[in-house]
Amino acid sequence: MLFHVRMDVHLPPDLDAGVRQDIVAREKAYSQQLQRAGKWPQLWRIVGEYSNISIFDVDSGDELHQLLSSLPLFPYLDIKVTALARHPSKVD
Repeated sequence: MLFHVRMDVHLPPDLDAGVRQDIVAREKAYSQQLQRAGKWPQLWRIVGEYSNISIFDVDSGDELHQLLSSLPLFPYLDIKVTALARHPSKVD
């Protein structure tokens, strides 16, 4: 199943710099692990925002929820998920 996911990051401005650096480093490592595994095949930055648009390729909504809730930045994310289906006019 494919899902379009928008993630907007809202780190507190007073978050300790060391804590912030640790969370961001763990987030990068985890997201790259999911990308290499094929679960997160597309990751795009939204220009001018601390946000991204991603495509996830997972077996179920439950699996997507598990992956997203395991993100180190999860407590600081606003997430919008849209399930995707193949368009009948798409050319292969």
